[in-house]
Amino acid sequence: MAFSRVASLVALAALLAVPVVFDMFTAYQLGLYLIFGMVGQGIALCWGRAGFLPLGQALFFGLGAYIAGAALKGAGGNILLLAPLLVLAILIPALLAAVVGLLVFNRQIGSGPYFSLITLALAMLGFQLANSADTITGGFNGMTGIPGLPGFDSYGNLYYVVVSVLAVVSAGLFWLMKTPFGVLLSATAQNEERLQFFGFSTSALKAAAFGISAGLAGLAGALYVPHQGIVTPQSVGFLLSAEFVIWTAVGGRASIAGPVIGAVVIGFLASELRDTFRYWEAVIGLIFIVTVLKFPQGLVGLADMLRHKGARDKPPRRRDINRPRNRSAESPALVFDQVGVTIGPVRILDGLDFRIDRPGIHAIIGPNGAGKTSAFNAMTGRLPLTSGDISWRGRSLAGLKPFQVARTDISRKFQIPSVFPDLSVDQNLDIALWANRIDVTDLLSMRPLRWRSDLFDSISARFPFLKEGGGTAGSLSLGQRQMLDFSMTYLTEARLVLLDEPCAGLSAGETGEMIAAIAAINSDLGSTAIIIEHDMRVVEQLSDHVFVMHQGRLLAEGDIATVRANPDVQAVYSGGTK
Repeated sequence: MAFSRVASLVALAALLAVPVVFDMFTAYQLGLYLIFGMVGQGIALCWGRAGFLPLGQALFFGLGAYIAGAALKGAGGNILLLAPLLVLAILIPALLAAVVGLLVFNRQIGSGPYFSLITLALAMLGFQLANSADTITGGFNGMTGIPGLPGFDSYGNLYYVVVSVLAVVSAGLFWLMKTPFGVLLSATAQNEERLQFFGFSTSALKAAAFGISAGLAGLAGALYVPHQGIVTPQSVGFLLSAEFVIWTAVGGRASIAGPVIGAVVIGFLASELRDTFRYWEAVIGLIFIVTVLKFPQGLVGLADMLRHKGARDKPPRRRDINRPRNRSAESPALVFDQVGVTIGPVRILDGLDFRIDRPGIHAIIGPNGAGKTSAFNAMTGRLPLTSGDISWRGRSLAGLKPFQVARTDISRKFQIPSVFPDLSVDQNLDIALWANRIDVTDLLSMRPLRWRSDLFDSISARFPFLKEGGGTAGSLSLGQRQMLDFSMTYLTEARLVLLDEPCAGLSAGETGEMIAAIAAINSDLGSTAIIIEHDMRVVEQLSDHVFVMHQGRLLAEGDIATVRANPDVQAVYSGGTK
């Protein structure tokens, strides 16, 4: 942290000294590349943090530039009139991008490739409109005769405005990445589906990130206009969008400074090669290819890797704000009513019918392929119902998305440990603590990073490695990841907890720890838990009510002794048919 602050101050001082050390023309060139780097910072927010790549960012850059150009021409130097018009150059691109993001990302989890192609198509459309709308944009020749910002010279003090805006934007992005919103963006890139099962709308998170990135592009466009004095259709087109992506990749898409460094390095390199080497564009393309293949985190990522080589994990974070969760006292009624799920010719669930009316630990057993996990999938929005209905506390779950199901007070653990591998253990636990507790204003506050709960303290005491929260979740052993995933599932304090083979992959000792933890924690919360488990010793120790499934249907239910004595169950488990 201290190193980052010192490096940032040194970089800012160096930028401010450029006109003095060199000359104003060099500062003019550098100012242009800094403006382009600002657009790259928005791309890095989406690509490096949230995991989706916008290929048409020049659309929002050019839109902001055209709006700012019209404002400068129409305001006649009146600052009071000009200021709100320049704000529109930021807001209109941001709102347009947010709407596009919601429309695309709402369709399904992981819409990245489709999103990238759609933004590419929008940039191409914007280029055609800018060429044809002569009365608005000036057509092929562009919008010309644009005056500068009142009181600023494009070859003089405007450079300091660009540096100042870049500094504010960079500081704002650095702060944003430390907030819960930034943590959730990183979690979206690493395990979007798991984040949805904590009740977070990843489509809204990604749309917000895209809106912010477009707002930054619009701001850069508003600075570009007084800097250049002209806006042409090329400012909206795909070629400039591709250059933005190249600069971001070369500098480092996972950092705030990377896109700016990439734009400056490639910008000056291209400027020098353009007049001396005929195939300079091929050189730039080759640099991009080598960077993507050999140094995917760019120049800044390479420097960070060398600097952090052998570095220790961060110490665990202080948690001093107790954030209890208000839990509903409604009856825990879960009903499967003749549920059918069919995919193509395969009938996965075939009239599954049962109900649970009391808290406690219930178990679902059955041979492989019986439909146990599919029942969980149907309940939590992963599989659409073909027939029947599933209701929880009187509300139908049919047609709900995973994040909407999670908001009905349902939490789920998967068969394979599902965590956020590149986030710290502390950050993984944060996300579980925020589930159904955090609101929109908290997303931009640092206070949720200090949240704890009584259950958090209890779970940390049971699994001591959780107290050493500075290491990444991906560095944990399989057993520890299983325990982390289990802890995250219960930290939501949901009324209904779905545990899919929570003891899978654990040693005998770890299995004993897990059994004790499930029994104690569920008893303290008074939740309804449903366990899918093949190890009958786990079932015997935890559950007094067992459901047996076979071929997508309920075969039997009752206590463990009753289902063991059931001849139909015996036939299935002994290799017979039913």
